[in-house]
Amino acid sequence: MLTGKTALVTGSTAGIGLGIARALASQGAQIMLNGFGERGEIERACSEIEKIYNVRVMHHPANLMHANEIYEMIEWTGAQLGPIEILVNNAGIQFTSPIDEFPRDKWDAILATNLSAAFHAIHDTLPFMQRNGWGRIINIASVHGLVASVNKAAYVAAKHGLVGLTKVVALETAGMGITCNAICPGWVRTALVEKQIEARALQSGLDLETAAAQLLLEKQPSRQFVSAEQIAQLALFLCSDAASQITGSAIPMDGGWTAQ
Repeated sequence: MLTGKTALVTGSTAGIGLGIARALASQGAQIMLNGFGERGEIERACSEIEKIYNVRVMHHPANLMHANEIYEMIEWTGAQLGPIEILVNNAGIQFTSPIDEFPRDKWDAILATNLSAAFHAIHDTLPFMQRNGWGRIINIASVHGLVASVNKAAYVAAKHGLVGLTKVVALETAGMGITCNAICPGWVRTALVEKQIEARALQSGLDLETAAAQLLLEKQPSRQFVSAEQIAQLALFLCSDAASQITGSAIPMDGGWTAQ
């Protein structure tokens, strides 16, 4: 149980992040959501989680491309809910292009959001965890933190970097009651992946479900998408006492992708 713990989940107004936030709330954690979206929908999500699980849920709109906004979010979370003891770095963006055509501004944005934001969040929350003698840092990396694919230079570089950051933090916090791990999902049918399916369907003249099936066939032997709920349950396990000696790990959840 995580009753009384405070959790910050970045990129949690939808998809994987929201699923993780719900799972943490189900075990009693107070939740700070973060991310963009329609204000009414975000407020409804906060209210729904609060009502179902009887925990406090708030939202901070920090733009993770700016270190000062991350710092402000962490300080505000501490003031409103208490010092952060569970940090889930989930926010991520994507852009695909051959490297010689890759826009420099897209490279900078992806590295800032997918990698640097995690560094800043860990940097600013770790002192609280060290003081409390307990903490869980979970970085939502990707199968692309372990292997590469064409046309994803920035995403692959950022996710490989996130796996490396995970290992360093784990070594530096070993024996302190703090763990740091990365979850590396394969294809999850999020809005980010849906765009890739739509592009494939348009390019090949296929319907969406056929395009999705082709996408899975190329990489994911199970031919099934990983679900946000499955990722959330793994995150929940990593917060448990049973996982207290799992640290510095990059755990694939990829339907066999990296086994090939």
